[in-house]
Amino acid sequence: MSDKPVSEMSFEEALRALEDIVTRLERGDVALDQSITLYERGAELKKHCEARLNAAQMRVEAIRLAEDGTPKGTEPFSA
Repeated sequence: MSDKPVSEMSFEEALRALEDIVTRLERGDVALDQSITLYERGAELKKHCEARLNAAQMRVEAIRLAEDGTPKGTEPFSA
């Protein structure tokens, strides 16, 4: 497990670390105290990944079309 601060991880790094934690916890061969530590780190990684995805979604832009169907510009993404 990497000791790199979660806040310094890219989305991909955090996702890989989260997947590793899930795998280790699912195997069930980790001591209780270590399981708790892993779970806490996993929760932090999950929160980080969600924040990164939300930030990326906010940056997505939709193409606006003019009345004649030609691209007119962009506007912020809205779900």
